[in-house]
Amino acid sequence: MAKLSTKFVCQECGYESVKWNGRCPGCGQWNTFVEEVAAPRARAHAAENQAVRVHPLPIGDIPSQQERRFTTGMAETDRVLGGGVVAGSLVLIGGDPGIGKSTLLLQLSHHLAAAGKKVLYVSGEESATQLKLRAERLQTMHDNIYVLAETDLDAAMFTVEQMKPEFLIVDSIQTVYRPAMTSAPGSVSQVKECTGLLLRTAKSLNIATFIVGHVTKEGNLAGPRMLEHMVDAVLYFEGERHHTYRVLRAVKNRFGSTHELAIFDMVEDGLREVSNPSEMFLSERADMLPGSAVVAAMEGSRPLLLEVQALVAPTTFATPRRMATGADPNRVSLIMAVLEKRLGLRLQALDAYVNLAGGVRIDEPALDLGVAMAIASSLRDVPLPAGDVYIGEVGLTGEVRSVSKLEQRLKEAEKLGFSRCIVPAYSLRGRRRPGNIDVVGVQSVAEAMGMVM
Repeated sequence: MAKLSTKFVCQECGYESVKWNGRCPGCGQWNTFVEEVAAPRARAHAAENQAVRVHPLPIGDIPSQQERRFTTGMAETDRVLGGGVVAGSLVLIGGDPGIGKSTLLLQLSHHLAAAGKKVLYVSGEESATQLKLRAERLQTMHDNIYVLAETDLDAAMFTVEQMKPEFLIVDSIQTVYRPAMTSAPGSVSQVKECTGLLLRTAKSLNIATFIVGHVTKEGNLAGPRMLEHMVDAVLYFEGERHHTYRVLRAVKNRFGSTHELAIFDMVEDGLREVSNPSEMFLSERADMLPGSAVVAAMEGSRPLLLEVQALVAPTTFATPRRMATGADPNRVSLIMAVLEKRLGLRLQALDAYVNLAGGVRIDEPALDLGVAMAIASSLRDVPLPAGDVYIGEVGLTGEVRSVSKLEQRLKEAEKLGFSRCIVPAYSLRGRRRPGNIDVVGVQSVAEAMGMVM
């Protein structure tokens, strides 16, 4: 009997070694090597070794082909996908356990089934009975939705070839396996092989396929990073457990932009699309309180009005605390250094806490002016005008720099009833100002602070 050879594979990046290592040379992670049985190499036939001769073509002579899309029935999801699901595409969706990935996919299945599409839901996480109970609770029952509770991916693919559905869901990629491989489900080898099989099936049968992936404690998709390179799109479904809203964002999309964002509200009967997220984020804002400012951020083509809250208090530690929730902590520290150096605000002996209300996370320089005004308002205990919106990037010399897509931000502020926008003066050059909202250009943080405080 032939002796089986083994290898050690890093579960983070897929690096292979003949011996166990405490630290992976590929990604630098500790204690990630797992022993697996090395699959024997099959002898290639002579016919398979003959390369198919393909002649290169000038790029102008390549025939154009428009990808065929179909809508999911949920406008927010279509926005993130670039206008709908592309037939034959492979989409990976990841998120924390219990965040609502299966709920979202089941609602998408119902909309597609109602539009006449045949949907196959391969469930490795839940039984068929559990999936039916969820569908009854969400009111997503439809005859065009077929459920297969199976972890053997080869058996599932045989069913796919027989049914030929137009939409396929595999929940999740870490629970399915191929029997020909001796490694355990969820290992690097199994995840790579199963994803490769799903990719070939999706392209050959022109089936739009969604696969669910687990997320690690660091917030990254579990499994090798090369998994993200194999699929056509990678979506993250995220949100705070203590808030009802959920955010769907794309970090990779071969058929659309990666800057779009979809917002849902988790209610008892499933996910509801939020058509006006700015109104939702500002619904609980209290007027005339120190340390509160409204900013206008952009997520793709969508403007968002958010409330920045700041609290400055005396410290009891040798080193003051600098904490930020939803904003970039390094950016907040930079803004505080500018306020202290350029405006003379004494912050070196004070704790500072900055929060974006609602639990949203935004990393955009246009929030800088609002963060600076909120910190100064809390320090002086003077509330900012209730009808003001602040837009602008703050430089190290205290200047307010221009931002992109100013018109969309101003229209969103006007739509929600704000009376004045403090914006970079440079952004107003050669632009037509809206008639129903007062737009004031400033060149520095000191000028903006002197105007409102």
